[in-house]
Amino acid sequence: MSGRRVDLRNISHGDQEIARLTLTGADVPWTHAEVEELPGFEEFRPLFTEQERAVDEEGWERADVCYTQIRSALTMTFPDGSPVAEFMLHIHDDGTAGWRRHDESFDAVNQ
Repeated sequence: MSGRRVDLRNISHGDQEIARLTLTGADVPWTHAEVEELPGFEEFRPLFTEQERAVDEEGWERADVCYTQIRSALTMTFPDGSPVAEFMLHIHDDGTAGWRRHDESFDAVNQ
């Protein structure tokens, strides 16, 4: 065992963990990872595919709708299990992910 710490984020739908993100790097404000898909992820694959297509086509309204659907259905947690307050997650068809996060919910920030 190398003793190297692996930095993970977990993606859950309700109580079911559906993906693990292993950090591979960062390009502030984006963080990048490899995605380990778990049972339950398949349900969300079309949503992530649509989001990626919308961004590629600069369909920002469609991308916003996807973002809202992702955030209302999924949670992201830090390695210690605490929730990430706010995040914008993109999971790509090539098995990689990128996300931005904020320490406070956007609802709390905008009040």
